[in-house]
Amino acid sequence: MMYELPESLIVCGTEYPIRWEYRDVLMILEVLNDAELSNQERGFLACVFFYPDFRDMPVDHYQEAVRQLMWFINGGKEEEDSKKNPPRLVDWENDFRYIVSPVNRVIGREIRTKEPTHWWTFLSAYMEIGDCTFAQIVRIRSMNAKGKRLDKADQEWYRQNRNLVDIKQVFTKEEKDVMQQWGVK
Repeated sequence: MMYELPESLIVCGTEYPIRWEYRDVLMILEVLNDAELSNQERGFLACVFFYPDFRDMPVDHYQEAVRQLMWFINGGKEEEDSKKNPPRLVDWENDFRYIVSPVNRVIGREIRTKEPTHWWTFLSAYMEIGDCTFAQIVRIRSMNAKGKRLDKADQEWYRQNRNLVDIKQVFTKEEKDVMQQWGVK
């Protein structure tokens, strides 16, 4: 069991400080979801931001650095090797305004103040947000992703709040060019 909130990680036997504040991790998640970047670019840029001393890290430590970064983002859990990609149910950037209020309620204070909040504290509160608008958004996203039929009340809520539920598809420049050639806007 790990009782401390890590502010550094061991990568290939060397301890490196990390940016552990929840806002920093949300920015890293934006980088990791950037459709314009290759997987290698995403990993590299995420590490540059996450590890303040990344530029001093030996290149042969990079793979372990990415693994440790993902372990940290997952709240201290190893990533599961799943062949199947689960549906994306959260868009951290766009959903934040619906996440912040229930997280504030769980933590008992406004998290947008200058007082730092560790990512794991934020993540724990996020997991306990309970019944709220954001939970409704995610529930309907999940049902849609699984092809489950919405009942009449959910259908009506979805119709009225489709802009909250539907995650905007982000396309690369190349994909946009192809769609434009096909006449799709």
